[in-house]
Amino acid sequence: MTANPKDRRSKDMDGELLKLPHAAGELCISLPTIKQWIYKRKIRSVQTAGGHHRIPQSEVDRLLFRTTAKTGPERALVKRRVSGRNQLVGRIESVQISGLLAEVKLSIGDQRITSIITASSAREMNLKRGQTAAALIKATEVMILRV
Repeated sequence: MTANPKDRRSKDMDGELLKLPHAAGELCISLPTIKQWIYKRKIRSVQTAGGHHRIPQSEVDRLLFRTTAKTGPERALVKRRVSGRNQLVGRIESVQISGLLAEVKLSIGDQRITSIITASSAREMNLKRGQTAAALIKATEVMILRV
């Protein structure tokens, strides 16, 4: 594995690898929690030659939808003060802005959701590929909420 030590991400056979603080941030958990998950084998990690752990991006994606909060106050934070109950958290695969509209594709586990939102909303949320976002499903519409 040849990576700049300052990079948060590196590559190997498992695909993109994340340093622990970055993986913990994407999963909305603390650094001690992700370390415990590694030791308890709840999350797969790859050890570098220097003994440091890296988390495959695929592992973060697998767990992303499972990190829903357990307590009432935590659930309120996860829902970002939106009344809709049907929220799916995932990773942005692409954002294509054309004229007044933007097409946002989210990857949630092994599923894909596409939403058409206004271009100004996409710009306001500064949506970029690789970011974590939530799809808010309300009736027949899917809205994107940056997480």
